[in-house]
Amino acid sequence: MFCKLRRAQPIAPVTSLQPRYSLVHREIEDETLRYCMSEGIGVIVYSPMASGLLTGAMTLERAARLAKDDWRRGHPDSTEPNLSHNLALVERMRELANRHNRSVGEVAIACTLRHPAVTGAIVGARNARQAEGVMRAGELHLTEDEVNEIEGFVETAA
Repeated sequence: MFCKLRRAQPIAPVTSLQPRYSLVHREIEDETLRYCMSEGIGVIVYSPMASGLLTGAMTLERAARLAKDDWRRGHPDSTEPNLSHNLALVERMRELANRHNRSVGEVAIACTLRHPAVTGAIVGARNARQAEGVMRAGELHLTEDEVNEIEGFVETAA
């Protein structure tokens, strides 16, 4: 993505980018987000809760019961060995969420919004209850130690 973005910029200046970004999909951090920040390009990320994986609602049993036509069923994030590691990450995030009296999804969103290049996040919800459970994520300000705790766990799997 970074190379295409850099090539496009002199031809038709890019004002906004909409990449996937979450604690389990951080591919854009090093080059793309740094470039966007230096060029003043807005970044509105999608899937900060990794398509439901980082909401706190996914379990091994639920993943096993995903419908046959659910694209997550065969996706590497939702299959072993990644699934178990991602669910362990959720448990670490749950501890942090409990400290702040917030949901796991809010922690996931807050982690993505914390990056200085990210200007917003597109958050999906299937009903009002789910939306209410994450709508205040932008108000959650994690400490440096809390972020380091989560990122340290994420990086051990990399």
